[in-house]
Amino acid sequence: MKKWIMSIAVICLIGTLYMLPLAFSERRTEDNIKAPQSTEKACEIFIEVEGQQERIPLETYIVGVVAAEMPVSFHKEALKAQAIAARTYALKTTNYGKNAIAPTVARQVFYNKEQRKANWTSNFPGNEKKIVEAITETQGQVLLYDNELITAMFHSTSNGKTESAYGYSGNDLPYLQSVASISDQTSPKFATIEEWTLAEWNALWSIKWQAADFNRIQVFLNDSGRVERLQMGNNVWSGREVRTLLQLPSTDFKITYSRDTGKVQVATKGYGHGVGMSQYGANAMATEGKTASEILHYYYQQVEIKKIDACLK
Repeated sequence: MKKWIMSIAVICLIGTLYMLPLAFSERRTEDNIKAPQSTEKACEIFIEVEGQQERIPLETYIVGVVAAEMPVSFHKEALKAQAIAARTYALKTTNYGKNAIAPTVARQVFYNKEQRKANWTSNFPGNEKKIVEAITETQGQVLLYDNELITAMFHSTSNGKTESAYGYSGNDLPYLQSVASISDQTSPKFATIEEWTLAEWNALWSIKWQAADFNRIQVFLNDSGRVERLQMGNNVWSGREVRTLLQLPSTDFKITYSRDTGKVQVATKGYGHGVGMSQYGANAMATEGKTASEILHYYYQQVEIKKIDACLK
């Protein structure tokens, strides 16, 4: 009887020893399956938006930017181009999420989900789906020049030509050169006219204008047809200074004064700084059958579109 019990014990011990390597092998296999998921999560980039309580995953942030910066009615390829430009700009500005970014026109406007629901009301599900698809289909894609993120500036509507980086700031960037964007003339924001009484006008300036002074204005244009500087007597202002002072849509402006009405009139062309991708131009190109890649390579010269590897950052 004792021999029989001892035999069973030996058999069980041998069986246990035989199964241990299999158990460890299976555990290693499970670890190998789960590892990429945990690594991917650890490498995810989060964006800190000023005014938002929590940091936002990059792709979720881009949904909010595209929804705020481009009309959802635009062609999907234009939305995709906007997504890639916005993602590039965000990563460049925040140094891959290390710095905060303001949700402003000076940076990138951002609408969170609650704001999008309030703006779109009953159209929210369809609009959200369209935006999310544009982001998903371009996930991780950015614009590079010489293997570095570009400053992917964009604007609503050009004056028929985009502005170069040199024309805007005096700093030349090979990927931000002036290109024709004739279709922008169909944009509802292409042309505007604003008026001031002479008293209202003088309240804005540090000097007092007389009716005769408007005949003394000298305007100097840059290569894209925008005002480089404005001179009246010994007073000189840059086009950007005048735009800021008068809150004009662009730096392509013309100032006139009517003695009959006693009003100053400023006519402008374009909407925004004019540098980089024109959003209305992008939509026109997309409507004509151009892809997001073709749109981006047109407005940003000599660039590459690549997918970032967050784990290398």
